[in-house]
Amino acid sequence: MTSPIAPREKVGVVLFQLGGPDGPETVEPFLYNLFCDPDIIEIPLGWLLRRPLARWISRKRAPKVAAAYRAIGGRSPIRYLTERQARALEQTLQTDLDARVLVAMRYWHPLTNEAIAELEKLAPDKIVLLPLYPQYSLATTGSSLNEWRCCVSKRMPPTHLVKEFFSHPMYIASVVEKIALSLSHFDRPENVHLVFSAHGLPVSFIERGDPYQRQVEATVKLTLERGAWQNPHTLCYQSRVGPQKWLEPSLHETIERLGREGVKQVLVIPIAFVSEHIETLHEINIESREEALAHGIEQFEMMPAVGDSATFIACLADLVKTALAQPPIKDWDE
Repeated sequence: MTSPIAPREKVGVVLFQLGGPDGPETVEPFLYNLFCDPDIIEIPLGWLLRRPLARWISRKRAPKVAAAYRAIGGRSPIRYLTERQARALEQTLQTDLDARVLVAMRYWHPLTNEAIAELEKLAPDKIVLLPLYPQYSLATTGSSLNEWRCCVSKRMPPTHLVKEFFSHPMYIASVVEKIALSLSHFDRPENVHLVFSAHGLPVSFIERGDPYQRQVEATVKLTLERGAWQNPHTLCYQSRVGPQKWLEPSLHETIERLGREGVKQVLVIPIAFVSEHIETLHEINIESREEALAHGIEQFEMMPAVGDSATFIACLADLVKTALAQPPIKDWDE
C-alpha cells in the first residue's frame, strides 16, 4: 500500500502597502489616517493633540490632494495594483505551498484589521508578513508592523517576517529590466541622465538610526552595477511634507539643476516604489515632467514600477519561501 500524502501546510501571506483613496470623498479620511500615525508625525503631547492636528491638516490639504487624484483618474490605483501582485504571487506560490495572499493597507481599505479578520477565517498554519517597501524605514515597514502588533490577536499562528529586500538579486533584476525598457524610448540612450528618485524622509529619522537612506543608496549602486550603464546619474528624494529638514537633494531641485546644466534627456527611476500611485503618476509624471520641459529638458521619461512583472513576482515568492525557512518572530524589536 502507498502511504497517504501528508497535507501541505496552509500559509497566509500578508502584503503591506501604503494604501490610497478610492474616490474623491475618501481623500480627507485617508489623509486623516496618514497624519494620525505617530510613526509619521511626532509631536509633544501627541496623545492629546494628534487627532485634532491630523483633522486640521487633512482638511486643509484635501482640496489640493483631491485635485492631484482627479488628474490621474480620481482615485489611487494602488489597491488594484497590489491585489494584482497578490494574485500573481499566490499563483506562483501554489506550486510548492498551500498559500493565500492577502493585502493590508496602512491608511485605507483593506486596512490591517480587515486583513487579520480574513486570516482568522482562513486559519493558516503559518503567516508571512511581506511589506512591499524594498528599503526598511520606521515610517513605512516599521509603521505597518506597529499597526499589525496593535491589531493582532495573541493566538495567531507562527509568524515570519520579510523585513526588507533592497538588495535581493531578483528585485534588482526587475528594476534593471524596467530601466532597459525605458531607455529604449530614447534615440541616444547613452546620453540619458538617470535620476533615481526615492520617497523622502525627515533627516531626524536617519539621525535616530533609520537605515532607509543607506539601503536606497545600496539599491542604486547594485542596479547600476547590474545594468552596467555608464550614464551620469543622480539620487534624489521626493514628496516632502512639513517644515522639517528632509533628505536632499529633492527631485524638484535636481530637475532644475539638470536643466541649468543643459541636460536634454532624463529618465526618472522611482527606486523605492513597486506600484504606481500618486507619487509616480502625478508628482513625477505630471509635475516633474512640466518642470523639466520648463527648464529646457527635451525628453523626459519615467520608468514604470516593477508591478507584477514575472521577475519581481519571482522575487516575492523567493522572499516568502526564505522567510518560512527561518525561525518565526519572537522579538519584534530584533
